[in-house]
Amino acid sequence: MATARVKKEIAQCMAPDSPVKASNEHCFVGFRKNADLLLKSNDPHECQKVEMIGDTITHLKGSFKGPEGTPYEGGVFEVDIRISQEYPFKPPQMKCTLLDRIFLVNHLVIHETRFATQSHNKSLPSEVREFVSSQTGAICLDILKDQWSPVLTLKTALISLQSLMSDPAADNPQDAMVAKHYLSDRSGFDETARLWTRQYAGAPTNTSSDADYIDPSIDRAALQRLCDMGFDKKQAAEALKKFNGNETRAVEALLGPEPAPPKYTPRTSSMSAKAIREYDGKLLLSHWLPKAGETAPTFLASGKVAHVAFSSEADVVTKLTALESSHPWLLTERLVCKPDQLIKRRGKNGLLGINLQWPQVKAWIAERALKPIKIDRTTGVLNTFIIEPFVPHPQDTEFYICIQSVRDGDLIFFTHEGGVDVGDVDAKAKKLLVPVNKPFPSAKTVAESLLSEVKKAKHDVLIDFITRLYSVYTDLQFTYLEINPLVVTDDKNVYYLDLAAKLDQTAEFESGKKWSAALAAGAAAAGKDTPAWGPSMEFPAPFGRDLTAEEAYIAELDAKTGASLKLTVLNPKGRIWTMVAGGGASVVYSDAIAGHGYAHELANYGEYSGAPSESQTYEYAKTVLDLMTRGEIHPDGKFLFIGGGIANFTNVASTFKGIIRALKDYQKPLLAHKVKIYVRRAGPNFQEGLRMIKAVGEQLELDMHVFGPEMHVTGIVPLALKGETKHVTPNPLQSGGHDLLSISQPPPTSVSAPSGKRNVSQSVAKSIAKFASSKTVPMELDGAQNVTFTNTTRSFVYGMQPRAVQGMLDFDFMCKRSQPSVACMIYPFGGHHVQKFYWGTKETLLPVYTSLEEAMSKFPDVDVLVNFASFRSVYESTMDILKFPQIKTIAIIAEGVPEKRARQLLHTAKEKGVLIIGPATVGGIKPGCFKIGNTGGMMDNIVSSLLYRPGSVAYVSKSGGMSNELNNIISRATNGVCEGVAIGGDRYPGSTFIDHMLRYEKDPSVKILVLLGEVGGVEEYEIAKAVKSGLIKKPVVAWCIGTCAKMFTTDVQFGHAGSFANSDLETAEAKNAALREAGVIVPDTFEDMPDALQELYEALVKNGTIAVGKEPEVPKIPIDYAWAQELGLIRKPASFISTICDDRGQELLYAGVAISEVFKEDVGIGGVLSLLWFKRRLPSYAAKFIEMVLMLTADHGPAVSGAHNTIVTARAGRDLVSSLVSGLLTIGERFGGALDGAAQSFSAAFDKGLSPQEFVDSMRKNNKLILGIGHKIKSRTNPDLRVQIVKEFVFAHFGSCDILKYALEVEKITTSKKDNLILNVDGAIGVAFVDLLRGCGAFSAEESEEYVKIGALNGLFVLGRSIGFIGHYLDQKRLKQGLYRHPWDDISYLVPEGTMNQQSSRTMVEGKVAVERGTVAGNFA
Repeated sequence: MATARVKKEIAQCMAPDSPVKASNEHCFVGFRKNADLLLKSNDPHECQKVEMIGDTITHLKGSFKGPEGTPYEGGVFEVDIRISQEYPFKPPQMKCTLLDRIFLVNHLVIHETRFATQSHNKSLPSEVREFVSSQTGAICLDILKDQWSPVLTLKTALISLQSLMSDPAADNPQDAMVAKHYLSDRSGFDETARLWTRQYAGAPTNTSSDADYIDPSIDRAALQRLCDMGFDKKQAAEALKKFNGNETRAVEALLGPEPAPPKYTPRTSSMSAKAIREYDGKLLLSHWLPKAGETAPTFLASGKVAHVAFSSEADVVTKLTALESSHPWLLTERLVCKPDQLIKRRGKNGLLGINLQWPQVKAWIAERALKPIKIDRTTGVLNTFIIEPFVPHPQDTEFYICIQSVRDGDLIFFTHEGGVDVGDVDAKAKKLLVPVNKPFPSAKTVAESLLSEVKKAKHDVLIDFITRLYSVYTDLQFTYLEINPLVVTDDKNVYYLDLAAKLDQTAEFESGKKWSAALAAGAAAAGKDTPAWGPSMEFPAPFGRDLTAEEAYIAELDAKTGASLKLTVLNPKGRIWTMVAGGGASVVYSDAIAGHGYAHELANYGEYSGAPSESQTYEYAKTVLDLMTRGEIHPDGKFLFIGGGIANFTNVASTFKGIIRALKDYQKPLLAHKVKIYVRRAGPNFQEGLRMIKAVGEQLELDMHVFGPEMHVTGIVPLALKGETKHVTPNPLQSGGHDLLSISQPPPTSVSAPSGKRNVSQSVAKSIAKFASSKTVPMELDGAQNVTFTNTTRSFVYGMQPRAVQGMLDFDFMCKRSQPSVACMIYPFGGHHVQKFYWGTKETLLPVYTSLEEAMSKFPDVDVLVNFASFRSVYESTMDILKFPQIKTIAIIAEGVPEKRARQLLHTAKEKGVLIIGPATVGGIKPGCFKIGNTGGMMDNIVSSLLYRPGSVAYVSKSGGMSNELNNIISRATNGVCEGVAIGGDRYPGSTFIDHMLRYEKDPSVKILVLLGEVGGVEEYEIAKAVKSGLIKKPVVAWCIGTCAKMFTTDVQFGHAGSFANSDLETAEAKNAALREAGVIVPDTFEDMPDALQELYEALVKNGTIAVGKEPEVPKIPIDYAWAQELGLIRKPASFISTICDDRGQELLYAGVAISEVFKEDVGIGGVLSLLWFKRRLPSYAAKFIEMVLMLTADHGPAVSGAHNTIVTARAGRDLVSSLVSGLLTIGERFGGALDGAAQSFSAAFDKGLSPQEFVDSMRKNNKLILGIGHKIKSRTNPDLRVQIVKEFVFAHFGSCDILKYALEVEKITTSKKDNLILNVDGAIGVAFVDLLRGCGAFSAEESEEYVKIGALNGLFVLGRSIGFIGHYLDQKRLKQGLYRHPWDDISYLVPEGTMNQQSSRTMVEGKVAVERGTVAGNFA
C-alpha cells in the first residue's frame, strides 16, 4: 500500500481547490519525494526491491525473488520501470527483462509493454518460443491496466508479479499452450520452468522444490553411508534431518513399518465405544450434573464454553467475529483455547493457548486454523477449536479423575496430583470398582478408597462431585470419561478443565434424547437453531483421518441397508486391493498381506457382509475398482483379492453378480493396470458364484484365479504375492456337480487329511511332540458345571425366525434325531397359532406362544433358549427369561446391544448359573446333536464340513463367519468338530473363551482345543494362565487375528466392537506371544494353522488318544423348493406375467426404467402413465397431453351420476374405497364411456374413406348415436372451453391431427341441424388421442388400434374422474354430512290407489292406469 505521504499528496492533487488544480507536475513531484524514501528504505532481506538507474527518478529497476517452494525458487527477476509525466493518471510502464525467457503460464510483462523485442523472441530456441505469446509476447497485470489506482505502489506491483508465480491463473492464461502443459503435465511443466529459471534467472542448481533437493545442513558423509545401506537418498535425508543427524535413530525409522492412515468407522457402523468432542462432553456434564443429585449443587462453576469449526479460510474471520455476539463473555474474560479434534497431549504438542485476551485468541486460532500439523506419526489439519474462560489456580488444587467401564463394573481412578505431568495413572492412582448391578458406594467408602491423600476440607465437595459424575456417567452411558485436571479451589468451586470421553453409540436409542437435550441447551446458549427433535451427537473421525469422497459414499450406502459395507482407503497408490466378505475375514486378509511383508502396499481395508443385494455389491465393487485403476500404471501391476470366509446365509452367486457387473465396466482399466485377480469364496450357492466369475474372467481376458473352500481362507495371498502353492488343492469347479441330485446326495468326504510337506515351525513341532509322547487322560465329568448340548437337547426360539428354525430342524433330521430340537416359538405380537415347517421331506407343525409362561408350562424339559429379539428389546426379554430357573443356556443373536445392558445381563446370568452365548453371535454347534440358529450355514456346508457327526476337536471363536472357516479347516485337517461356539464380537460377551475351554477340557469326547482370538480385550490371557497352571491339559492350538493393527498410525477399529487394542497388552501379537510362551501351539501365521492341526491330529491318532471310527453314511440334504429355485435347479410355470413393473431388485422399475431415473428426468404423471400403460417413453408433448386430459376430466360437478353415487355412499358412512368404487361403477357408454366409442367410430369412418356427410348419414341410417357428439348444456353459441383447450393444444403440438379435423367437419354437419350437437370433451379427447397414438412415432398402426379397442382411452376418464370422486368423498366427510335420504317430492310414486296411505303435494297418475300399464309391461296382477 502507498505511504501516508503519497496518499496525502494524491488527495491534495485531486482536490478541487488545489492551487495546481490537479496538475500532473504537482503529483509527479510528490512521487519523487516518496520514491526517494522508498529507495532509502530498501531492506536487503526483502523479496522485492526498487532502485534508480542513473540519477533520474523516472527510470527505475525493480527486482523480486522467485517464491519458495515453486520451480522459480532461487531466481531473481528484474523489471524495467519508467515513470511518465502523466503520473498518477496513467500507470507507470514496466517491462520484464528476464521473464521472456522464463516458462510461465501468465507472462508478467506489465501494462502495454512487450518483451524486449519481437526479434528477441525469435532468437530464443524453438522449444522456448513455443511457450511465449505467439501474437505479441505481452503479459498483462490487471492492477497496472484497467484496475490501476494512484494509491498503489511499485512494491504492490512487484508482489503481484511474484504471486502469479506461486498461484498462476491457469483458467485465464496469457498463453493457452503453456496453460495446457501446466494442467496436463504438472511435473513436466515444473521441470521445464525450473531448468529455465536456473539458466536465465540465476537460480542455484539445487532448491527445496527440486525432487532431488537435499538440505545443505545434512552431513553428506552420513547420508552417503545410509545410501550405501540401500536406503532411498531422499528418505534417508529426511530421516537424518528429523533426528538431527542421529544415524542410529534414522536407520530405525527407515527400517520401521511404513505408516498408513488409521481405520475410521463411520457413524453408521455398529461399533460401541466412540470418542466425542471435548465440547460435547462438557455440554453433557454442565447440563446433567446439576440434575444428578437431589439438590442443585453450589460448587459447580458456570459452564461457559464456545466452539468454532472452519471449512475454508474465508470462514475463519467470519466465524470468530460471530462468536463475539453469541458469547459476549469472550470480550471481557481471560481465555484458554485449544483444538477439539480428539488430539491427545495437546499441551505437550504446543496446542494450548492459555491466559489470552480475545484478540490474542483470534490471532492464535487464525494462525493455526486449516494448517496441517504432524502429531506423533499422524498429520492432520486443525479445523475445530474450543474456547473457555481461563481459571487461575495453584498447582495443589489440580486433581485427576477417570471412570472406565470394565467387564465387572466401572472403575474409578483418582489421584491428588493432576495436570500435564500426571504420570503413570495406573501405577499411582487410587482405584474404586463399582460392580455391575450394585449401588454406588457410600461416602465413607469413596473417601477411604479415593481421597486418602486429599485435604479433608475438600472431601465433601469431591464426594458430591464424584457421586454426581458417576450418576451422569451411567445414565448417559459413557464408556470412558477422563478429567485432567479437575480443579477444586479453596473456596470449593469445581472446574473440569480438560476432558476426554467416549459414549456407547449403540445406546443412542436409550440415551440419545438425553444427549440431544444437553446439546440443544448448549446450542440455545450460543444462539443457534436446532431441529425440533434435538441435535444428534456427532462422533468425529480421529485426528488426521477425514473421509474421502469414496469412503463417504460407501458409508452412505451402509446407512441405507441392513447389510454391512465398509471401506477405508489406506494408501491410494498401493498395489494390493481387497474386496472381502465378512468382518473377521477382512481382518485375516489384512493380516496375511502384512505378514508376508506387503503392509506398505495394502491400499484399503473394508468388508461387505450381511447379504448385500446385487446392486449394493455392484456399487461397492465399482468404487473399489475405480480407486484401484486411477493414477499411473505400475510396471509390476496390481493385485485384487476378492476373498471371504464361508458364508452362513449370504447367497454368494447373488453378490458375485454385482462384482461381475463392476468387472465388466472396468475391463479396460483392469487390463491396462495389469491387475491380477485372486478369488476365494464359499457358502450358499458358491459353486454357481465361482463358475460365473471364472467364466467372466475368461470372457474379459482378465488374469483371474478362482478357488473355493478347498483353498485356505487366505491361501490366495501367499499364492499371489510369493507364488507359494502349499495351500492349493485341486479346484472343485473342474468336476462340476451343480445339479439337484449332486447337491441332495453329496459324495462322501474322507476324514484323512491330505498328505504332503507341511509348514510347521520348530516351536510348533516341539509343542506337538510333547503331546505325542503320552496319551491324554480326560478329566471326570461334573454335570453341575459342564453345560453342553446333547442329541436330546431341546430349545425355545424367541422371535419369529422361520428360516433359522427350519435350518435347525434340517440339521436335526440329518443327525437322525428322534424329535426336533425346537419345541416351540415365542412371539408376543402374533397371537397363538402354529407354524408349518419341514421334518425331512414331510411337513410338521410347531406351536407359537405369546408368553414365556405358557411356553415354559407346556415344555418343562426345555433348558435352552435362542433369543432373536432386536437390540432394542433383547435386554428386557432376556431379563424376563432369566426369571425361569429351567433355562440354563441362552443364546443372544442381536448385534448392537448397549454395553451397559450386556454387562447387566451377563452378571445376572452368572448369579443364576445360566450360560449366555452372545450378544452378537451366530451361535454354536454340536455336530450330530444340536445347532443354534444359522450356525454352520446351509446344509451343503454342514455336510462338506462333516458337521452331521461328531469329531474330536472343539473350538471357540468370536467371529461367526470365521467359525464356519474353522469348521472347514478342522474337517480337512482332522476327523472333524466335536463342538464349536462363537461367543460374539462385542466387548462384553456373556461367556468368555475360558468358560468354554474349561467345558471342553472336561468333555472326554474332546481331544484337541482350538482358540481363534483377536485384537482387543485380554480374555486370551486366561487361556494362557490355564494352560500354564495345568488347569487345561489337553493340547490347544490358537491364533489371534488382527496382527496387521501395527501398520495403523492411530486407533484402529476392526469388524467387531471388541476388536480394538487399548494397550500393547491387547494387541494380537502380544497375545500370540503369551499363548506360545505358556505352551499353546501357536503357528507362525494363520495360514499355517491347518498344518499345525493336522500334525497334532496325526500324532494323537498315532499314540491312541484319538480313535478313528468308521465314517457313517453321508446323509441326504432335503432342499427347499424356494432355495432350489433361487439356485436355478428347477423351474415351474408362473401364475402371472407382468411386463410393466419389476419390484424384485434394489430399485423399483417402471417398464425397465429405474424409479430414481423417473424423478431425475422429471417425466411427470404423464411420463409414468406412458411407462406403465404403454411400456415406453412418449414424447414430452404426449405426456403433457395425458396430464391435461386428467385435469380436464377430473370433475364435472356433484350432479353427474358418478359424483352423486360417491356422495351418497360417503354419507352412508362407508369408507373411501367403497365410495370411490360406487362412483366408478356408473361409468359406461352413457357416462364417461364415450371416449372409446368416439375414437373407434371416427377413426373407423376416416380409415374407410367416408366423407363426414357419408359418416353422419350412415349413423342415422343405422339408428346409432354418434358418440362424442352432443351436449345437454353447451352449444355452438355456448362452446365448451374444455374442447377449445384440447383443440388449441393439439393444433400447436401434434404433428398430425387428421382424426380431430375430421371430427370437426362432422360437427359442422351436426350443428347445422341442432345447435347443441357439438363435438363434446369426450369426443375431442378420444379423437385427439387417436391422432397421438398414430402420429407420435411410438406405436405401430396395429398397436394404435389395439390400445383403442382394449379401453386405454376410457382408462384416462376413469383415472381423471377418480380425482374428483375422491374430492367429493373428502368434502362430505369434512362437512360431516349425515345419511342421505332422497326427498319424496323428487320421486314419482306410481302405485295403486288402494295402497296410497299418505298425502302428497305432487300430482299423481291414476292408479288404475298405472296398474294396467304395469300389468301389460311386466305381466303381474
